[in-house]
Order: sequence, then C-alpha cells, then structure tokens
Amino acid sequence: MSQTTQRPGGPAPHGASTAGGADGAFTHRQIVTILVGLMVAMFLAALDQTVVATAIRTIADDLQGYDLQAWATTAFLITSTIATPLYGKLSDIYGRRPFYLFAIAIFVVGSALCGIADTMYQLAAYRAVQGIGAGGLMSLALAIIGDIVPPRERSRYQGYFMAVFGTSSVLGPVIGGFFAGHASIVGVDGWRWIFWINVPLGVLAFAAVWRVLHLPHERRDHRIDWPGALALVTFLVPLLIVAEQGRTWGWTSGRAVTCYAIGAVGFVLFVLAERAYRDDALLPLRLFANRSFAVSGIGSVVMGAGMFGGLLLLPQYLQIVHGSSATVAGLQMIPLVAGIMVGAMSSGIAISRTGKYKVFPLVGIALMVVALLSMSFVVGADTSIWAIVPFMVLLGLGLGFNFQPVILAVQNAVSPREMGVATSSVTFFRQMGGTIGTAAFLSILFTRLPEDIGDRVATAAAEDPRVAQAVQSGRLEAGTDLSDTSFIQELPGFLAQPFKAGFSDSIDLVFLIAAVVVAVGFFVFLFLPQLELSNKSGIQARQQSATSTHDVEDPAEQATEAVGAASPTSTAPPVGRPGDANR
Repeated sequence: MSQTTQRPGGPAPHGASTAGGADGAFTHRQIVTILVGLMVAMFLAALDQTVVATAIRTIADDLQGYDLQAWATTAFLITSTIATPLYGKLSDIYGRRPFYLFAIAIFVVGSALCGIADTMYQLAAYRAVQGIGAGGLMSLALAIIGDIVPPRERSRYQGYFMAVFGTSSVLGPVIGGFFAGHASIVGVDGWRWIFWINVPLGVLAFAAVWRVLHLPHERRDHRIDWPGALALVTFLVPLLIVAEQGRTWGWTSGRAVTCYAIGAVGFVLFVLAERAYRDDALLPLRLFANRSFAVSGIGSVVMGAGMFGGLLLLPQYLQIVHGSSATVAGLQMIPLVAGIMVGAMSSGIAISRTGKYKVFPLVGIALMVVALLSMSFVVGADTSIWAIVPFMVLLGLGLGFNFQPVILAVQNAVSPREMGVATSSVTFFRQMGGTIGTAAFLSILFTRLPEDIGDRVATAAAEDPRVAQAVQSGRLEAGTDLSDTSFIQELPGFLAQPFKAGFSDSIDLVFLIAAVVVAVGFFVFLFLPQLELSNKSGIQARQQSATSTHDVEDPAEQATEAVGAASPTSTAPPVGRPGDANR
C-alpha cells in the first residue's frame, strides 16, 4: 500500500545529527537544534507583517498609489490564507522538510522582488508571492514540533514560538519606523530595506533548516485533491477581498454582493469535492466528527476575531489619542507582548507537568473578556498609558493561554498521519476569524466615528467659546475626512480634545463588542474534551502504527489503528526532558 522513501529507524542522512534515534525519539539537544532553525524562519514571517504594516503609507506615497495600498495587504492575506491548508495536507503526504524549505525560498524571492517594485500593482503582485511562502512558515513549524515531541512535553517547546511572535510584535514597528523614516539608505529608498532585510535572514533560516531538519517519513499512495484546491480558491478569494475592501465599496454594493455569490458557489463546490475525495481530501470532512477538532476549529474562528480586534485597536488608540508614532506605539505594546510570552510559557510548563490542557483556553478567555471589558470603561481621551498597562498584560496572558493548548488538543486527538492537515486547519480557521474580525471591527469603528466626534464637537462648542468660534469659521473642516487622522496632532489642545474623546467613545464600543465575541468562545471551549496526553511523538506513533497497519488496506481502518498508536499507553510519562534516556 505504501512506498517508504526513508525507512523509519534507518540510517540518518549524511551530516544529520538531528535525525532522531532508531525508535523515533529525539534528545533535548536535537529538539532545541531543530527548534532554532524553525524559530528563525517563523521570526522572518512574523516580523515582516508588523514591519510592512508600519511603513505601508510611506511606501504607498512613494509609489504614488495611496488609494491602492490596501491591495498590497489583501494580496498577501489571500495567498497566505489559501496556502496554509495546502501545506498541511501536502506535507502529510510528502514530508515536512521539502515544503518548509520551499516556503522559506518563496518568501525570500517574494521579499527580494518587493524591494524592486516600481508601482503599487507590482508590489501587490510580489506581496502575493511572499504570502505563498508565509502560509507554510507557521503551520508547518507547529506540525514539525508535533512530529518530534510527545504531546505531554510539546506545549513547553511551542511556547518558544510565542516568544518569537511577541518579539517580532515589538521589533516590527521599530524596524519599520526606522527604515521608513529614512528617505535614502546607501543610495536606496529607505522603505525598500524593509523587504531586502528578509533576504539574509531567509538565507540563514534556509541554511539552518537544511542542516538540522531530517525527519523520517513514509510516503503513501494518494490522489491529489486539485478540485478541492480550486474550489477553496473560488470560495476564499472573493470573501477575503470583500473583507478587506467592503468598507470602501459598501457591504451591500454590487461588487460586494457578487463576491458573496461567488464565495457561496465556491463553498458548495469545496464541500462536494471533499466528500468525493474522502481520505485524500484537502480537508477530510470526517475530521469534523472528531470533537476536539470541531470545537478547536469553531473556537479558533471566534478567538481569531476577538484577538485581532484587541490587537488592532490598541495601536490605533495609542497613535491617534496619545499621538504616539508607530515606533513608539510598538514599544508601548510591550506589556501585552510580555503577557503573551508569560502566558504561553507558563501554560506550557503546567501542561507538561499535569497533562491537563482544557482549563487554559477557558481561563485565557476569561482574562481576555475582563481585559476588554475593563478597557471599554477605562479608555478615554485623557487616560494615562500606565492605567491601561494592567489590562494589556491581562489581555496578553489570555492570548498566551489560548494559542498553544488549542493546537496541542487537536494534535493529540487526530491520527499522527494527519497532524499536518489538522494543525494547518486550526491555523487557517484562526486566520479566517482574524480577517472577519478585523473587517467587522474597523467597519463598526469608522461607522461610529463621525457620529461620536460630531457629538463631542457639539458638546465642546456649547461649553467652550473657542471651539464654537472654530466650528463657525470652518476651522474644523478637516475633521470631516477621517481617512487621514494626522491632522488631529496638529490642532491646538482645546480643538483636538473633542476628536480624541470621540475616537475614544467609538473604540470603547468596539472593545465591548470584542469582549462579547470572545465570551462566545468560552462556551465553545466548554465542549473541548480533556484527553490524556500521549507520551509518543508523531514520528514514534507513526512508526508503531506502521507495524500494525501494513497489511490493512482500508483507509478508515488505517486511521483507527493510527489513532490507537498515538493514544497513551499504560507506561507513565517520562520524567525530565524528552530524550534524556537516549543521551
């Protein structure tokens, strides 16, 4: 039934000091060595998103395409979102290493091309190339850790990934602001270095992964689900476009309705294709019969929406109300990032010691709801940044408690042969939730802003003759166009105050709505089963299942056998770090 490209437990590739032992176990040193290579690649992708977001206006102005800047973001979002489940499925079939190297290489090529773009259309096309690579960097890294680390220890190692995510969140705006703030560096536009800096980092990541990542893999006979892939494109592209452009077009405009209709047709075609391809499907529908997978998928959509709502609104508030630059706002977000890192690390250590993971998403959601609700009441035009810091830490802790335990729950519950598609699917659901949440929250924010600012200006005019005179003289006409809020920082304090107060009122409402959305996730994760964590890594489970399924031809029976091999044995979990016995 299967053709083995590298026999489990066979000789390691030349120079592969990290290929694991004959029993599929990896020592702590081997795991950390592989982890370093993965973290470099993940840092590359995570940093790029925050760096570009900081500098996109400068880039758009230089390329004379201010009104087209959203397409550079949309193109990256479309290709990265679509690529995520493709990487997961294909890596299950052919192995993680070639696709992870491919993802890094494509990302580097896209970055180099972005640095030579002469128009916004070119930049959007090159950002799409970047997105193809970025789609595999996060999901495949999590799947690779699942391959080499038993679930009981996995969350501890995955916590390092959150440290990478948090560090990039702080460094991104700082680096982006530095490069965008220089008209020229070494005779080249400063913003172009935002993309070119990825090239040496990418080469380093490629070399590290090439050197250290050598995993045994058993190739299986398969059909490629091309109809499902095409249907997924038809389903997602229109919806992602309308999510990014709907606020500009109008959510009920002709173009938006056309996108909805095409997306609905694509969804129906996708479901039909997945039913026809069954176990070979891009996203096997039977996975939704697994309660851990179904609950984690739905919960990830909800959490993605609420998470990105909070992460998006805080920098907006800091920049518009407090007048912080993008660079300074990034540094002011350090308490939230610190909370994420502490939450991820502490939950990982606790899970490895107790084997219990269900409690962390529930506690994390509770912390996020408290933080968002508190900020909806505390945040105002005159609120000190220090007054917000405790709630930023709470929000970060809640996020840190949610990221890894949800991935761990899915990886522990599915067949080890489907770890890639399961991991990438949860990542995909979270991305979709984030896209929907960002579109919805920005739409609410900009719908309420004119009304809230108008009310504040009217109140201020009734109380302060100077404001009334400014309104009568037309001095506040700039406030009618909220597509560029930089004018607020140029106004005298008594005139800027109504705008800042109005913006704070609008953002308070969005924080409140985000809290309600996140609270829904609590009730979803109540149904997450608490399964005993296996003491076998994905590779070890696949090797054991191979010995009991090589004579079984039915795919459904193979999946059942594989799940049995991944489940906990009667042997107590090993004490200490994984692989100590192999040293």
